[in-house]
Amino acid sequence: MKPVNELINTKEPGWNLVKEWIKDGKNQIEILPKDSARAEQALYQTQVTTRSPMGAVIYETGGLLVDHGWIRVLGSGHEKLDRTLPGWNEGKSYSQTGEQPGFLLIADDVTGGFFAINAGGIAAQEGIGSVFYFAPDTLEWENMEISYSDFISFCCSGDIEGFYSAFRWKGWREDVAAINGNQAFSFVPFLFSREGKDINNVSKKAVPVEEVWSLQMDLREQLGH
Repeated sequence: MKPVNELINTKEPGWNLVKEWIKDGKNQIEILPKDSARAEQALYQTQVTTRSPMGAVIYETGGLLVDHGWIRVLGSGHEKLDRTLPGWNEGKSYSQTGEQPGFLLIADDVTGGFFAINAGGIAAQEGIGSVFYFAPDTLEWENMEISYSDFISFCCSGDIEGFYSAFRWKGWREDVAAINGNQAFSFVPFLFSREGKDINNVSKKAVPVEEVWSLQMDLREQLGH
């Protein structure tokens, strides 16, 4: 494990690049302020350099809220998004700090969709290093065929409205504004069911995002995905 001072790159900080993407992007993004002690701890636990966009987001932000909080990009934690990237992955992609994860969860959305970088644990032969999206309407990991940097660029300038066209219900902005980054919506009927295909005709309830993750992973296993 490298010490924090070896992970901080002051000559070519990735944060300059990320800030530029956010400034030039068309999508609304809130940069959550960091707590320095949490930022150093999260960077140390993740073991990535701040020259990389991932290291920059972890070290320089408490996280990013994209499109009025619809997508939550994990950083080092903030009261609006009180999860660190390494802390959120612990117990999901690895058991303890220093262990090599099979994937790395980097972001999620309010519908219970999860973004992760594949390190062999999602698809052993396909898309190593690629960002995959766990879709709540299929319970499948889908290869987006983009890197972490491309994903941040997508958050800044991509067609989020188009990506989520089937998931946007009437009044979603008000509903999303009423929850925090530790919550997601639970839908009944499930979005992957035939009855759950019309997002405007399902009931939704804000629950801890941890609960949504666990339920979907259990359902995926039960259904043999």
